[in-house]
Amino acid sequence: MARQMVRALAQECRLSLVEQTKLVTAASELARNALIYGGGGTMTATLVNERGRRGVRVVFVDHGPGIPDIDLALTDGWTSGKGMGLGLSGSKRLVDDFLLDSVVGRGTTVTIAKWAR
Repeated sequence: MARQMVRALAQECRLSLVEQTKLVTAASELARNALIYGGGGTMTATLVNERGRRGVRVVFVDHGPGIPDIDLALTDGWTSGKGMGLGLSGSKRLVDDFLLDSVVGRGTTVTIAKWAR
């Protein structure tokens, strides 16, 4: 469902096919992380128009254990589980804006955006 919602908004925003694919891939990875590591959560996706530019913003919120070392978590190859360690760092590379906020014991919020060119 996350992929479908983000794809529909990316198309509505008229992102190129390549940019749509990047955004959908990042959203898919972050939704998976929220589910597996955060125990679930919510995703909110919206069309945005800021400072004369159009885009899609997606926010993931979970109430899991949080990330104790964000810099380490954003390092390629590091994983707290059995994955390849590319979910967070790879997602960051695929989008234009990436903001990760996490508090140990409270959860994690990741906000991404992709802007139309």
